Amino acid sequence: MHLKRPAALMAAAAMLFTFGACQPKEEVPPVIPIETTEHKATTAPPETTAPPETTTKAAATKPPAAAKQPTDFDEYQSNTTIATGSNYIYPDAQNTTFRTYFPVEEYGELTYAFYFSNTVDSTWERGRYSYAGLEGGSYTIVSAKVADGGTSGRAKPTNYQDVTFDGSKTREVEPGETFWSDEITIDIPEDHYLVWEWTLTGNDIPCIRMTEMTYSYIIAKDAADDDALQYNMDVPGPQLIGAKRDVKKRIVCLGDSITQGAETTSYKERFWAAKLSQALGDEYAVWNLGLGYARASDAALCGDWLERAKSGDVVTLAFGTNDLAVGQFGAQEISSAEEIEGWLRKIIEELRASGCKVILFNAPPFGFDAMTEIQREALNERIPIIAEETGCEYFDWNKLLADPDNPAASLYGGHPDDDGCEAIADALTDQFGKLLK
Repeated sequence: MHLKRPAALMAAAAMLFTFGACQPKEEVPPVIPIETTEHKATTAPPETTAPPETTTKAAATKPPAAAKQPTDFDEYQSNTTIATGSNYIYPDAQNTTFRTYFPVEEYGELTYAFYFSNTVDSTWERGRYSYAGLEGGSYTIVSAKVADGGTSGRAKPTNYQDVTFDGSKTREVEPGETFWSDEITIDIPEDHYLVWEWTLTGNDIPCIRMTEMTYSYIIAKDAADDDALQYNMDVPGPQLIGAKRDVKKRIVCLGDSITQGAETTSYKERFWAAKLSQALGDEYAVWNLGLGYARASDAALCGDWLERAKSGDVVTLAFGTNDLAVGQFGAQEISSAEEIEGWLRKIIEELRASGCKVILFNAPPFGFDAMTEIQREALNERIPIIAEETGCEYFDWNKLLADPDNPAASLYGGHPDDDGCEAIADALTDQFGKLLK
């Protein structure tokens, strides 16, 4: 079943999901617009498929989990809580140098390797410019480096080291390709950033819209010094900042902009995935796979994004908001509770078959109109049943975040603020401390 999308809801959703709506809080670099050529997705979209059939009979006991299966991401664990993935396309890079400062979970000398996918992970807005499964264009890695970024998001990097690919400093990247860098060892002192810096030439490069999550710049051509840094919100980069870490557990946070951390204090890692990492400590790796505008129908395509999530010992699964707000890419209506349930079940099936333990979140309050709120309530009635039938744990952040006087609204904003994210992380560790540790 599809539901027609009211015009008012379409307009409201576009406003609600624009990261730039929040005001910078601290240490905000000047925003210098980067001229880009307007672009549209040009390759054929993946087929729009109906969600799997759903069931209604609750299981008496949770089905046993499969044994943890090996993945391509077991040797290197994520070493940042900044979201890595792609939900947009950088249209035209001409010998363009991008620099991003990544806060790390574990400091010191570590061996790193970086993973890349030249396919977009999730749909942005209604998919006019990018959508899940869209292959990127051909591009050239002219050079790639890592460095010690110091303690400031504008500090001049030191200890630059070249990143190579099969021994070469350059690489030609084909549409849809996935690949790894060679290993590199670098020491990042306490409270310092890891800098990723690379120069690219090519078109339609998958990137992540990362407004004010971390410091990211374009370095002006022929720049003599770092005064030429231009703030950049569309960030091409690795899909994994991987390091050889001796961790007790790997936790993957798969979801949308709320998981990514939208509208928390700029550059301060106060989103809930970061707060969870801080509570657990550096003996645990938290990989943030939250992407703005992402929806369950994107992840249920079973692309590289979901494959990366399968590396987690524990996966938090938080979708529904964008499915309700804008719907499946290629459809003309918002998604129904029944459709969303089908996609969630498909995602869970894939994760559980890989041996992941899954914590299934319900749909949080987002200030929807009455018609959409009916679907959100219907979905939330089903979530505990889905969790029971599929062997997941269940996390009720709707109850945690909702305004008691207006359950459709959040006490902390549609994108929970710092206090809301603190409450989420605290509730997760209280309820699932044994599972997470």
